[in-house]
Amino acid sequence: MAKTVTLSTAAWFGDAPLGLTFPEAWDVQVCKMAGHDAAALSDDQIRDSLRKPLGAPQVRDLAKGRRQVAVLFDDLSRPTPAHRIVPFLLDELAAAGVRDEQVRFIGAFGAHLPMTRDEFAKKLGEEVVERFPVYNHNVFENHVYLGRTSFGTPVHVNREVMACDLKIGIGGLISYWGKGRFGGGAKLVMPGVSGIETIAHNHLTLPGHGDAFRDDPRVGELPEKVHLGRADMEEVARRAGLDLKIDIVQNARREAVGVVAGDFARVYREGSEVARRIYYTRPAEDCDIVVVNTYPQEEQPGKGMWAAHLSLKEGGDLVVVAIHPKGLSLPHYLFGRFGTDYTGRGQRRGYQVHIPKARRVLLLCDAPSRADLEYFAPPEQLTVRRTWAEIERELTSGHRGPTRVAVYPCAAIQGQPY
Repeated sequence: MAKTVTLSTAAWFGDAPLGLTFPEAWDVQVCKMAGHDAAALSDDQIRDSLRKPLGAPQVRDLAKGRRQVAVLFDDLSRPTPAHRIVPFLLDELAAAGVRDEQVRFIGAFGAHLPMTRDEFAKKLGEEVVERFPVYNHNVFENHVYLGRTSFGTPVHVNREVMACDLKIGIGGLISYWGKGRFGGGAKLVMPGVSGIETIAHNHLTLPGHGDAFRDDPRVGELPEKVHLGRADMEEVARRAGLDLKIDIVQNARREAVGVVAGDFARVYREGSEVARRIYYTRPAEDCDIVVVNTYPQEEQPGKGMWAAHLSLKEGGDLVVVAIHPKGLSLPHYLFGRFGTDYTGRGQRRGYQVHIPKARRVLLLCDAPSRADLEYFAPPEQLTVRRTWAEIERELTSGHRGPTRVAVYPCAAIQGQPY
């Protein structure tokens, strides 16, 4: 009798289950994060979290007397269930006397591709799109210049955001490449609603992204887990005047299991401790086969590859599950490719999946494209299949003795021990 493991696929587009079968004799370990099955927060728990902000007044107090409100949110490349927060945030604004015509929502996705109406509705809820104006950020124009940070970053921020005297962000504390750092906090402003020059300077020169300031003496003065790139982001967010940040921690079903609100720096530092407890994953070791499910960030499959580095033995097989209608590559104006020899200024040569010790990289993808596959993995390693049955045949033909398998159900948001 075969062993079966069920994964989720296609975040935001059905979250469909996928059954993986393995021979009964194989040793299959499912490496779940600690909060894989954590209970979703109730409405009352979410409402209560918003009313207990860290280092900031309550929303209804912040909003009193404000003329225009900007609510920032991330795109579908992030699994953040912002729609769970928005109704309670709107209730708090209404309690302060804020009228609908004073509120707008702005997609804060930095140098990513603009969102469609359908994507707005998935992220925020259909009622919000019908009731309020919802705008895309333009990374190339319509900015206000706010000077330079202490790291020399030129600060260009979305003009619509800066025209508002109350700025609130809804984002997520998501494990960042499995390395013990997280998204969230100030990132909804930088890169979220910043201009391309601001993003490029931060991402290409500062530690955490670039190398120019790696020996800067300020490195030793920063709080644990806050690199110079993050410190620069926080300076940008302060200049822009982000009044309140709401960050979500989620389980393997993309449900909110933690909500932290308040001053964005405190939200990041204190919320990260909640996130570590939820996303913590004990990795398997010395495995013949590692299955990395890129859900719920399939458009950035490289984010789950930390699991392969830790668990795959030399000469083993890596299986990457990336089933999503939008394909394998998040369009990115800084890091993307725009032709045979044309890229964004930050694009680095190399592959999204580069695991030298892997004998093969078996990609399960129902929407492969030539452009994506050209830099997904080295061609001599890569085999692409559309169904699990095909992948299983590849695996069973190559592993006939005792076989150890590790399966990471949502590797993109899981985190290794740190």
